[in-house]
Amino acid sequence: MSRRRRHAPDEEDISLFRQALEDAGVKRLTSDRADPGRPRRDTDRLTQRRNAATAAPPDASSSRTSDGRVEPVRPSEALDFAVPDLPYRTRSALKRGQIDWEAGLDLHGYTLDEARHELEAFLREARDSRMRCVLVVHGKAWTGMADHPVIKSHVNAWLREWPTVLAFCSARDVDGGTGAVYVLLRRRGEA
Repeated sequence: MSRRRRHAPDEEDISLFRQALEDAGVKRLTSDRADPGRPRRDTDRLTQRRNAATAAPPDASSSRTSDGRVEPVRPSEALDFAVPDLPYRTRSALKRGQIDWEAGLDLHGYTLDEARHELEAFLREARDSRMRCVLVVHGKAWTGMADHPVIKSHVNAWLREWPTVLAFCSARDVDGGTGAVYVLLRRRGEA
């Protein structure tokens, strides 16, 4: 069976093609986001309620996360959280590791205060860079006198408080397993 090779289009062919599209009324896309053809659910109320719950009092430090009551988690326990209105398909893709993470943060070796500071700075930078998914490696080691992984337990609580976090779940084994989480972020400007 013989195959015919197609020639690469030259500039004249490309300009003729573009002119034909323009003559037909085709317009260049301004966004690469799909329009599902139905109105989005009203998430403003949920967003306002979540932001109000996480708003710091005026005299608080610049930290957005607290060290209030933190539920201890076991080293092998899988973490899983999602806002109520997150589509099932998106959550499933995150759990299967099908959403590529764009940046990672390793919290090994940090004290609790340093870990919180690093996590907050990392999440701000990810939001400002319009990243969709990031990886946070919290580890599973016990630190100090605690009988549970302190950093892992606090990351579990801190991410739930962070307003731009839509979901997080323990990573696949290749990315750290139960010692790391994929974090799905709301992009700046999204409702």
